Order: sequence, then structure tokens, then C-alpha cells
Amino acid sequence: MEQHQKWMAHAMKLAEQAEALGEVPVGAVLVRDGEVIAEGFNQSITLNDPSAHAEMLCLRAAGQALENYRLLDTTLYVTLEPCSMCAGAMVHARIGTLVYGASDAKTGAAGSVMDLVRHPALNHQLEVISGVLSEPCATQLSAFFKKRRAEKKALKQAQRAELDSAGDSA
Repeated sequence: MEQHQKWMAHAMKLAEQAEALGEVPVGAVLVRDGEVIAEGFNQSITLNDPSAHAEMLCLRAAGQALENYRLLDTTLYVTLEPCSMCAGAMVHARIGTLVYGASDAKTGAAGSVMDLVRHPALNHQLEVISGVLSEPCATQLSAFFKKRRAEKKALKQAQRAELDSAGDSA
């Protein structure tokens, strides 16, 4: 468990890089035999790419690093339960173990909404360990969305004030 917490803390630092870009703070790191193979963080907005989730970028980088699309005997650490797109890519890559922090009740595909990574009809299933540093991971995400909502509210208020002052001077 100590190793899982170490790598999840690493993924959380990657999530901070996503947040610094204005992205949803999700980070991912792929490990084999105690060594980092690849890492990634959300960049969908930055790259104008709906598939640029932390997990997808991490898997792509790992494939390049290993010169193989099969990522056998690896463990993927991600701060948020993967969506169906990312879960499907993990199955195709033959990831051994998925370790995630916060559950995703809206789009989680590793047990919350659906369980794609362990679906018995698929030709590969992942071991899943959920809830590692779940509270800090969830807090990181909820703080981001709280801040984003406050910024949007402030912008709307500023726009209303501007319209009101423009109306008063007419």
C-alpha cells in the first residue's frame, strides 16, 4: 500500500500541472518494476483534443518508450477513475493493474458507472485497486471545480455590471 500511495502522490503532482494549464486536474503515471515508464496529465483543452486525457497521453508515451503497444506487467496510477475511452485503451494495452484515487460517479468505467476494465466478455481484464489517497484526489478535483464556478460567477457579475453601467450612461 505504501508503494501505491507513493505513486498516487506522484500522479497528484502531475494533476497540478494540468490545473496550472486550466485543465481538469487529473494525472497518470505508468510503472513497471518500480520504475516510471511514462506519465501524463489532462491536456484536452490545451491540445484541442478530446482524447488527451491523462491516461491516454500516458499510454501513448509508454508505447513510444517501450516501442510496443502492449504494456504488459505494468501498473497505471491515476487520480480519477478512468472514463470508458481510457478504460478501453487500458484493456487493449493489456495493463496489468489499475490503481485510482477518486471514484467518478458520472463517467467512471472501472466500477462506478460501469466496469469495462473487468468485463468478462473482453479478452483482457485488469486488476483494480480503488480509493488510494481518495480524499486528497477528490479534494484536488472539487477545489478546482469550486474555483472554476466562482470564476464563472464573477465573470457573469462583471458582465452584468458592465451592461448596467452602459445602460445608465445611454
